[in-house]
Amino acid sequence: MEQPEPEGPQPRLRRAGANDAASVQDLVSSAYSHYIPLIGRTPIPMLTNYAEAVLSHEVWVLDDGGTIVGVLELDPRPDHLWLENVAVLPDRQGQGLGRILLAHAERVARERDLTQIRLLTNERYLANIGMYERHGYVETHRQPHLGTDLVYFAKPIALDRLS
Repeated sequence: MEQPEPEGPQPRLRRAGANDAASVQDLVSSAYSHYIPLIGRTPIPMLTNYAEAVLSHEVWVLDDGGTIVGVLELDPRPDHLWLENVAVLPDRQGQGLGRILLAHAERVARERDLTQIRLLTNERYLANIGMYERHGYVETHRQPHLGTDLVYFAKPIALDRLS
């Protein structure tokens, strides 16, 4: 089922800076903490050092009047764009913010002439799996990890080429 288009002004998408690391960490912890009982451990994104991630990866945030409401962490590779993390504050989920972040990842891939985005999620994150499938991601394989499977996805990205 498609989400309704968000109403009102949208948060501003911007590149995260070092001063955003603590807010990004808080958002990710908030977005993933409910998965702890589901998988029996701390989710991988909650273990990330976001002070380092902001410096080593492309971390983008959706800033809504000084409050970070969404995070996108990208790691460009030679042959694809790795989507390390996409997260939205729990009370802002279902408002199309994840769609904004995924669309930005596609723009970044196109700008870099990368024809594929790849990511992984946990087999028990059924809502995430459904979201990725609705946005054109296809499961490529699974890998056992600490009692659950990591589910790998890829999405082909058409490059805009003028003939």
